[in-house]
Amino acid sequence: MRKTDPPNQTDPPHRTDPLPPTAPPSLPRLVAASLAGTAIEFYDFFVYGTAAALVLGPLFFPTFSPLAGTLAAFATFGVGFVARPLGSVVFGHIGDRRGRRPVLIASLLLTGLATVAVGCVPTYESIGIAAPLLLLVLRFLQGFGLGGEWGGAVLLTAEHAPAERRALWASFPQIGPAVGFLLANGIMLALSALLTDAQFAAWGWRVPFWAAGVLAVAGLALRTSLAESPDFLRLSEHARVPLAEVVRGHWRLVLLTAGALAVGYAVFYAVTTWSLAYGVERLGVSRTVMLACIMAAVVVKGALTPLAAMLGDRYGRRPLCLIGCTAIALWMFPMIALLSTGQPLLMFSGFLVAMLAFITMFAVIAAYLPELYEPRVRCTGAAVGYNLGGVLGGALTPIVATAVAQGDGTPWGVAAYLSGIALLSLGCFALLPETRPVRAVEPVAATG
Repeated sequence: MRKTDPPNQTDPPHRTDPLPPTAPPSLPRLVAASLAGTAIEFYDFFVYGTAAALVLGPLFFPTFSPLAGTLAAFATFGVGFVARPLGSVVFGHIGDRRGRRPVLIASLLLTGLATVAVGCVPTYESIGIAAPLLLLVLRFLQGFGLGGEWGGAVLLTAEHAPAERRALWASFPQIGPAVGFLLANGIMLALSALLTDAQFAAWGWRVPFWAAGVLAVAGLALRTSLAESPDFLRLSEHARVPLAEVVRGHWRLVLLTAGALAVGYAVFYAVTTWSLAYGVERLGVSRTVMLACIMAAVVVKGALTPLAAMLGDRYGRRPLCLIGCTAIALWMFPMIALLSTGQPLLMFSGFLVAMLAFITMFAVIAAYLPELYEPRVRCTGAAVGYNLGGVLGGALTPIVATAVAQGDGTPWGVAAYLSGIALLSLGCFALLPETRPVRAVEPVAATG
């Protein structure tokens, strides 16, 4: 048996799941539905971030200066991240009490409706202060729905998957964010190329939000016939109040996972959201060029996600997370230097290495987090830890980076900020146990 790190008082012991010989016959279809739904929900989330970087400032905060308008737009962007842990608590409770499957349907419906509604909000010029307030409420609902999405989609896949290939199968929903980002920005890119600036500001930016309604209907059609998780069905007793059990028995684990995941969010949104606004507004690079550079890096990241997950099945979850954090800490200064050139090939190179370091960690997270929690509170614990990391890393990064990057010259402060988060996450991962399943006669139940 492979030697593993000893658990502490709040971490579960190393799990030793038996190894089924093959994946269940329904697993490919389940993975496809989870990936499609995750892609759709992250499309909803990302299209707002792109719009915030490009047009929402002048349309909804016209009395602000250009910098203040961008900061205000990013603040509404951040509200979605604040809502995600709240959504993970509510949907996690449903997932641990009623099953993972209902979470997938309810979260997709809520996020889709909120996104379509964003595309219908009149601008400040039409209804005054009510416009940004409506934007704020709808962004909150987007984040609330997304807070339930990740836990439901990942757990349903991970709990169906064979133990020796759990990271691989669970990584496919992790491709969903890349697909959603490409869909959102692909539509934005096409509209930017086809429309004039005036047309794009008048109505073009709304089209991607309206398209979310069609995507949500397609996602619901895929998810309505999915089977419930076998781990949930095997439970003889369900947690009465899952959040209370998580806070009481797993509080340290939640804080460590949130801190560990913060760097992934920070780097992803620094590349996909802050750098887009910085390149267009400060460097004078066209919207089309910036979107193309970012999208190309995300394509490679998405394509290599299963490969990184296979390495996680072979060598363990924590080693890949430690490698990814270290790579991010070392790469942030070169990435900012390459971005500051304004040259497409150099900017793409900087983004690409950052995305590869990011996916080295996040390809295995979908298997790692569920393995850290016992099944009766897994939906709540894993989802809350994952989404708290989003608040620490994703909500603040565009705002902090925009503020730090003021003035002339290369924004080294942004690089220092991102490297600092990487070191924080590295320390958190170092304190977490390894969970890669090993062969055993009988499984050992995880405890708080």
